[in-house]
Amino acid sequence: MFKQGNGKTRHNGSPATMTRRAVVTTAAAVPLSVPLCVGLAAAEDAVADLIKVAEEKNAAFMRGDMDRWAKITRIAPDFTLMQPFGGPASHGFDASPKRLAELAQYFRNGRTKLQVAQTYRSERLAVLVMIEQQQAEVGGLPEQDWSLRVTEVYRKEGLEWQLAHRHADPLVHRITLKQAAALARG
Repeated sequence: MFKQGNGKTRHNGSPATMTRRAVVTTAAAVPLSVPLCVGLAAAEDAVADLIKVAEEKNAAFMRGDMDRWAKITRIAPDFTLMQPFGGPASHGFDASPKRLAELAQYFRNGRTKLQVAQTYRSERLAVLVMIEQQQAEVGGLPEQDWSLRVTEVYRKEGLEWQLAHRHADPLVHRITLKQAAALARG
């Protein structure tokens, strides 16, 4: 049992009546031009599309197919990257043919699967929190597990979603406090 705003007491489980003010406030929060269900569906579609692109671009990258990767990836001019190898964040992205050719030689024969842990979306921003489960040859090393924990932030510019930030780390498998301390010390 609890007190309603009008001073009347109601029992849990019984329907509450909305005040006129609550109805007007709720109605004002919903845009008149787009029904709420359509807005939510559009947001879900946008996130689903971003997940599909993330799967495609990650698979192309790990195979060393930088031509395909460059065709489907839109990088924001102010892009930041926190690489899985550590170090400071890098800013911008060198998509020159020379750099793409270097990346194509560095990443080879990858197989990937994306596991989405969480998504967030507003009108202009979307966040994908994922595990990239992958096997690949990287940097001339024999094929091994190169799975990563990844957070990607996308920003909508006009009609296009651009990758604005990517943070990736190889800590998919739990480590001990001592191992984490050793990594923190460098």
